Amino acid sequence: MRKYALRVGTVLALALLILSVTNASWLAPEPKGAPKLIDHRGFYQLYDKAGVGRDTCTADRIYDPYHRYLENTVESVLRSQKMGAWMVEVDIAPTRDGELVIFHDWTLDCRTDGSGNVRDATLEQLKALDIGYGYTADGGKTYPFRGQFVGAMPTFEEVASALPKRGKLMINFKSKDPAEADLVASKMKAVGRDPVKAGDAFYGHTGPINRIRELYPDVWAWNQQNAKACSQDYVTYGWTGYLPESCRGETMIVPLNYQWAFWGWPNRLIARMEEYGGEVIVIGPVGGDRPRGLTLPEQLTEIPASFNGYVWVEDGFTALPALFPSFDDRTQEEIDAADAALERRRGRE
Repeated sequence: MRKYALRVGTVLALALLILSVTNASWLAPEPKGAPKLIDHRGFYQLYDKAGVGRDTCTADRIYDPYHRYLENTVESVLRSQKMGAWMVEVDIAPTRDGELVIFHDWTLDCRTDGSGNVRDATLEQLKALDIGYGYTADGGKTYPFRGQFVGAMPTFEEVASALPKRGKLMINFKSKDPAEADLVASKMKAVGRDPVKAGDAFYGHTGPINRIRELYPDVWAWNQQNAKACSQDYVTYGWTGYLPESCRGETMIVPLNYQWAFWGWPNRLIARMEEYGGEVIVIGPVGGDRPRGLTLPEQLTEIPASFNGYVWVEDGFTALPALFPSFDDRTQEEIDAADAALERRRGRE
């Protein structure tokens, strides 16, 4: 009996040793490069995300404003890129007359002084709107951005043309219509932009993502469902050293609070994904709310120093200077306002 127990113990110890070596991050090659931040919506007004659903109006629940920017505007995208964002995430919507605007919501009622579906309006109608009209931090007592953003809903071409050469976009297809990929491609062509050469990326529903892959076979394009499947499969099977088929050439999402669950994190995992042309994005902690990016700059310190993939952030105005202080061009007034806002937010989150 003792000999049997000894043999079993030896086999288990050997298996544990092999498992440990197979997934040892420190035995993997040191990843090349540094973390690359994806700034969600560019600089935007953060809001209370508790209980927020797909169609919840968020402009009327913002925190006290601490900078002057609104999401998905030319000014917001350019300042974010200037301060070090590797990519700025933007949301696209076609207009009734075949144009393409950058705007988050399906409807105009929440943020603007208009109403109805964005897709039912012409570009001329959208350009007449005040996109800062609905923002309030005090339940409607004051509206700090009213009158300041009339005509500021940009077209895709305006944003793409304004970007410097190194500027990159993460373009979000919000609909399931594959035809939107063709519209984006036509607007890209109109401004002479090749998304592969520019380093742009796309994400969204399967329909437009599959179509954009047909149009640009070498572009980074992914959808959330496939990324979730990759992450789940890797947590389940990654201990074997085998990269699941769902991850090969695809995108993996790693929540900040579950890094420990990903086998070989970070160096070994990165090597496996890079071997098959995959990408890795770290997002904020997952829990009761919908997944989101990092909201506090100190969360960047929880990511291993050797990580060279992408980090999705919600507050680029504070996260970017924390990672790239040499690009911080904020005034002292902006820095003081951001620091005060961070202290208020730390008390809530």
